Amino acid sequence: MPVKIIVAGGFGVGKTTTVGSISDSMPLTTEAVMTSVGSGIDDSSLTPDKRTTTVAMDFGSLAIDEGIKLYLFGTPGQDRFGFMWGDLIRGALGALVIVDTRRIEDCFPAVDYFESAGVPFAIGVNRFPAREHLSYEELRWALAVDQEVPVVGFDARDKVSVRDALLVVLDQALFFAQAAAPT
Repeated sequence: MPVKIIVAGGFGVGKTTTVGSISDSMPLTTEAVMTSVGSGIDDSSLTPDKRTTTVAMDFGSLAIDEGIKLYLFGTPGQDRFGFMWGDLIRGALGALVIVDTRRIEDCFPAVDYFESAGVPFAIGVNRFPAREHLSYEELRWALAVDQEVPVVGFDARDKVSVRDALLVVLDQALFFAQAAAPT
């Protein structure tokens, strides 16, 4: 059974790294070299070593067992690529919205999008060096998300950590499915 999960968030928060670290095979990426044209649009001040950016999507997969396979779709982080999101989320069971606490506002569009689309999601706080230390409740307040939206810390570079964050997304999707089921 295929299970589609979206990995979203702002520019440079670790979406491509997340998909790549958990995928069973080499992930498909649509990375392009950042140019001077994007310098006035994409704020790379907190990611000075970043040389590429996703321009369409990332794609990876993970076999859970013989019957379930996760398909991970990473969205582009810039607003100018937002027109693709409707196609990317079609059929998605849930989403992981990745947050860099140094620039929380970058994930507002993703949170708003999944809330309005009715797609269950969890907030994944990527562990960046020199990040702001906010409690999950402070972050929840800053994002204006309900108590039902899980917030989990994870490291996008670590397969086990990404797995644990994706399990939270799957739990959230199950919670929504059970809540929507007729009684």
